[in-house]
Amino acid sequence: MKEIQRRILHKIEEYQTIIIIRHIRPDGDAVGSTLGLREILRLTYPEKRIFTINEDYSEYMAFLGNEDEAITDEEYANALVIAVDTASVDRLSNKKYALAKELIKIDHHIDIAPYGDISWVEDHRSSACEMIADFYACNKDVLKINSFAATCIYAGMVTDTGRFKYEVSGETMRLAGILLDIGIDTETLFAHLTLEDFSYYKFEAYVFSKIKMTESGVAYLYVTNKMKEKLGLSNEQASSAVSFIDGIKGSLIWAAFIDNDDGTIRVRLRSRFLDINTLAERFHGGGHAKAAGATCYSKKEMNKLIAEADLLLKEYKESHEGWL
Repeated sequence: MKEIQRRILHKIEEYQTIIIIRHIRPDGDAVGSTLGLREILRLTYPEKRIFTINEDYSEYMAFLGNEDEAITDEEYANALVIAVDTASVDRLSNKKYALAKELIKIDHHIDIAPYGDISWVEDHRSSACEMIADFYACNKDVLKINSFAATCIYAGMVTDTGRFKYEVSGETMRLAGILLDIGIDTETLFAHLTLEDFSYYKFEAYVFSKIKMTESGVAYLYVTNKMKEKLGLSNEQASSAVSFIDGIKGSLIWAAFIDNDDGTIRVRLRSRFLDINTLAERFHGGGHAKAAGATCYSKKEMNKLIAEADLLLKEYKESHEGWL
């Protein structure tokens, strides 16, 4: 057992009330890691009160079930909060973490904004779900798991790696194998993850007609609120557009810009061969070396990000050979 895992396990054993939280606008990894960890802890410690409480939810991952209802502020005072898959406190969905007695951070993003009384960060990991799988695997003499917990964790690993295409190591696959051996209905899981309404395919077709490319090869598209309304898209569905443009030869950076309801523009950045996380950090974001997010507060700022991405790609192509 790793020392950091030992410390986390001891803290979990100390507390009667444990609240698991995640980041805003949750993706599959955020939902899978919180629900999977909750199930493991409920199975292992049935006498404890263990909750997953957040202020928003994911329509995409709703098939995994509900989170918990809010509890009183007084109940936080003697509780342990575990924040999963969240790089900085400003992105936590549940702001009442500050009321808790202690806070633990479990995350796989670059640790640019440390927080928590205990912080377990491994930015080489594919996902927070991979870390939860490792937490179970290294402590399976204590922790219990079932098919539902394994399914939640595996779902997060699948979605955060793009079906095991990105940021994958041998350890990722070994831990995925452990989860599969526990028992996962992969046919049903992938049906939930991949089947879409007909309107979504109309959106995909629309996107292909709207893709733009910079001089150096940055592919990008802009999904406006008007477009979302016209095609009946949720914010989650609109955000998935970044995956539509990941296979353009010569385009080593690609991005989707999505209007938010508050007037800001959500940015989803992806790349191959070169890193884009520092670019994201300059635009109120961050993430992984080749998969990051950011926020633009105007179209002018969006155009500035595109220009900087173009320059970054231009410099990379001029100094490297063998890229596709």
